Amino acid sequence: MARLFDAYIVADWTAAETKKLGDTSLWIGVAKRDVRFRLYTETHNVATRAEGEALLASILADHRKRGDRVLVGLDFNFGYPAGTAARLKLEGTAGQAPWQLMWKFIASNIVDKADNTNNRYQVAAKMNRLMTDEAWPLWGAPAKQAQRWLTTTKPPAGSGADIPEFRATENAARKGRLQPKSVWQMHGAGAVGGQTLVGIPAVRRLLESLGPSGAVWPFGTGWRALTPEDVEPLSTLVVEVWPSMHETKPQPGEFKDQAQVRSTAEALARMDEAGDLAKAFAPPKEAMPELIAQVEQEEGWILGA
Repeated sequence: MARLFDAYIVADWTAAETKKLGDTSLWIGVAKRDVRFRLYTETHNVATRAEGEALLASILADHRKRGDRVLVGLDFNFGYPAGTAARLKLEGTAGQAPWQLMWKFIASNIVDKADNTNNRYQVAAKMNRLMTDEAWPLWGAPAKQAQRWLTTTKPPAGSGADIPEFRATENAARKGRLQPKSVWQMHGAGAVGGQTLVGIPAVRRLLESLGPSGAVWPFGTGWRALTPEDVEPLSTLVVEVWPSMHETKPQPGEFKDQAQVRSTAEALARMDEAGDLAKAFAPPKEAMPELIAQVEQEEGWILGA
């Protein structure tokens, strides 16, 4: 079977508020083939999200000139648990899906400056105020960022009980050895809530810059196995990944995040080579139509979960 992509990019995003390199900073891994079609990987480290966006755009522009098709994996949530857009009372033009309303809301509220200064905790508090008028469902902030609508620790069980803690994809992943965090957690080890708030505007800008040659899975493609014919009109397909799902063995001198973006990009390339990547875009066989609609219209899915 023909490969779907020519190159595979994985970015480990960050919600840092200061410039940072090295451990727990922004890393981008690129797996591609040389003139003899042998796979090799490059990794890049940048100090700010603005530099990360610029680097990603530059790498993609180089591949576009060559006519390559590129898979881009980002390690934050592309969607929120079902019903979030409705609880925020978001309204858009006819035909806009809940994920589009969420992306627009987040992009219009997040301020993310060139030096990494950002207002993610204030936006989290605003979302809580609009959804429940309590410090729920988003939680977790440094003491200096805590306020009426955002607490430092998780509220007691039972708060906002009607709001799901996880998306369907996290529930699927949590049946195995891995335990992904909820997007509602903003702060603490492994928390993804902050990365999601600063990451969604970045991926939205990327897709706007690509126009018809860019798409996001599964929102823009449908939750189904993809064929070379599906991918052929595209220069870039953007997906949500979770690097912890892929076995990582850091090489001598590698940072953990550097090893993760390298090994995840290599894993995606190997899957494509073996013909397994196309199937990874499809839902589980037991997925009901209601779940498929929920994933395609609001929640998204982690590739490979």
